[in-house]
Amino acid sequence: MSLRPFVSIVINNYNYGRFLPEAIASALDQTYPSREVVVVDDGSTDDSRQVIAGYGDRILPVLQENGGQASAFNAGLRASRGEVVLFLDADDVLLPGAVESAVAVFERDRPAKVHWPLWVIDAQGRRTGRIWPGQRLPQGDFREMTRRNGPSISQSPPTSGNAWARDFLESVFPVPEEYRLCADDYLYALAPAFGPIGRVPRPQGCYRLHGRNGYLTKSFDERLELGCRVQDQQCAVLERYFGGLGVTADVPAWKARLWFHRVRRAVRSIEASIPAGGTFVLVDDDQWGAGDAVRGRRRRHFVERDGCYWGPPADDSAAVAELAGLRRGGADFVVFAWPSLWWLEHYPALHEYLRKGARAAWWDEDLALFDLRGGNGAH
Repeated sequence: MSLRPFVSIVINNYNYGRFLPEAIASALDQTYPSREVVVVDDGSTDDSRQVIAGYGDRILPVLQENGGQASAFNAGLRASRGEVVLFLDADDVLLPGAVESAVAVFERDRPAKVHWPLWVIDAQGRRTGRIWPGQRLPQGDFREMTRRNGPSISQSPPTSGNAWARDFLESVFPVPEEYRLCADDYLYALAPAFGPIGRVPRPQGCYRLHGRNGYLTKSFDERLELGCRVQDQQCAVLERYFGGLGVTADVPAWKARLWFHRVRRAVRSIEASIPAGGTFVLVDDDQWGAGDAVRGRRRRHFVERDGCYWGPPADDSAAVAELAGLRRGGADFVVFAWPSLWWLEHYPALHEYLRKGARAAWWDEDLALFDLRGGNGAH
């Protein structure tokens, strides 16, 4: 990599013509001068191509038939020249110093990728006050951890919160074309095996939630099955990669730890324990994204306000009162799901309430499920 790397911002677009001008403007307005903007239109049927044509030679257009996000990523990388590559979703935007901030980390640490959090904005571009991801992003060398634990060992922001070293991308591209969605997840999972992960601590862009995001419009069941297929593919790629290094990978052990596989096991346990039509309280720190039902079982939030998750209880007394209220309101079961089993230690009075007034119907490393029917519900 040269002292001041050339950077490619690759915008992938499909029918986001109404958002595309903001994405292109944010790429062109970067403070870092040594860069290009590549716009891949993946067979849009709206006015996207007219929008792209309006920028003339300020951008490099790549126009193709619809093939999905992976196809757009592959075409964008082929057309680009950057030693550092950012993939920007067409409904998101970068802040002006995003590339400059990422390059500073590349120059210092020579990572496989650099990532940063994103402000969440609505369809009109207004900030909601949320930052995604909500937790502090990791940084460092995770190569040995990836060998032991498999893909997806560290949290990552979505597409527009990452910059990638081209030598890493060329080692793992093309992205399998089956990734019509979640092509970015393919890269998140593999990068920690190829080099350090760098971090810019402050948000460097905006992640737009507008009700038509391809992944978020899928049902919980669809997202769960897609996630498991994607993680199976990631395991296969890493198994081949480590095999080329002469390292034997324990793929079954990897899958036992992976997020979507663990959630799928837990869902199957819920289905085995809670009858169809039953109502259960799901304690998951709002991380499952399960919607209102898990295959015919109605979910209630804990803590719940206006039907939405409100955060953990302030203290033990509040936890007991909240669950007792949900119980009186018709909840038949309460499920403490991985990664939120810590609640049972953090709220000992709540745990005691359940021990005395409910039946433990399921308990393993993925979830603890209590049957609230019968017992003393007046606690």
